Amino acid sequence: MNQITHMTPATDYDTIRAAIRYLSENGPDGTDLGRFAQGLGLTERQLTELFRRWCGLSPKSFAQAVALDHAKSLLRAKESVLDTTYEVGLSSTSRLHDLFVTYEAMPPGIFRAGGEGIDMVWGAAPSPFGMAVVTATDYGMSGLGFADADMTIEQAFEDLANRWPNARFVRDDARVAPMIAQAFDPARWSPEHPVRVVLIGTDFEVKVWETLLKIPCGQATTYQNVANQIGRPTAARAVGAAVGKNPISFVVPCHRVVGTSGALTGYHWGVPRKRAILGWEAGVVSAAH
Repeated sequence: MNQITHMTPATDYDTIRAAIRYLSENGPDGTDLGRFAQGLGLTERQLTELFRRWCGLSPKSFAQAVALDHAKSLLRAKESVLDTTYEVGLSSTSRLHDLFVTYEAMPPGIFRAGGEGIDMVWGAAPSPFGMAVVTATDYGMSGLGFADADMTIEQAFEDLANRWPNARFVRDDARVAPMIAQAFDPARWSPEHPVRVVLIGTDFEVKVWETLLKIPCGQATTYQNVANQIGRPTAARAVGAAVGKNPISFVVPCHRVVGTSGALTGYHWGVPRKRAILGWEAGVVSAAH
């Protein structure tokens, strides 16, 4: 029998990912948790404790949090969530349980030059969703992705670095580790010490990413709603493409955008991880109430 008492939220993720796949395929009402736990070499109690330590929810509550019906209910309850957030501002109580993010967009000339002349660091550190890989400038985090069994740390870095093809990169795990720790630790989310990010993209892409930053933790919106918010109501498909190019996963919450039906559509770092993040956030919000 595996012993899980020594595990951390970061190392829990490999087991959690297998559980997410099972729970997603079977739904909250179609699971045989005891049998599934046995297949992982755990007891049902151990698996439940693992989930509670990882995201603050039971496996069944987690399954409900990432189910299609939950996404639909979020949309029904918060159809105008972006309108509301625009009115009250980024530092309002509506973002009480969310990352506080300050950002700046790189000048268009730097975007066109692919980051030429810019010195950047990159590195990796554990996160609740596997190994996080980050690129950063002196101004803040410029990229965040994930490595796992399907993608090495170096491959995840290359994925991020391709967005800045002419920048100069040096690996420095020690320098990026505090950024990663802050991004994934709710206890360190505050307006006094915001997460600093740097966005680089077309004007359209940056507008989309700015809009994503206004979706509160534990809520969801649609591609069409984002298109409406940026004044391009016929550009939902283009919004989807921009969401897919979001360079700073999790911090710029592209995972909170779903299809009009509530379906958890594609995610650059894998739909199972999108489900994991939404479920983890549901636990954060639940713990704060």
